[in-house]
Amino acid sequence: MKNATSILFSAAIVMRAIKVSLVVGTLLALINHYPKIMDWSFTAETVFQIMLTYFVPYAVSTYSSYQAIINMKDADIKDGT
Repeated sequence: MKNATSILFSAAIVMRAIKVSLVVGTLLALINHYPKIMDWSFTAETVFQIMLTYFVPYAVSTYSSYQAIINMKDADIKDGT
């Protein structure tokens, strides 16, 4: 069984998480910071908030993918395959 780090940083999981982060993060950033984005009036706090807006969906996608892989492997072990 692969260790957690090799699963979390596998190309498939990272690429999926990046795609989810770009789509969901962009939508959330526009919803939450539209006026500042359109005025191009960023503070350090706004930049940090927008970075978190992209990080959270990345983390959720990565965690979900990891859990799905672990659950599938556990099911395979229980089935004897």
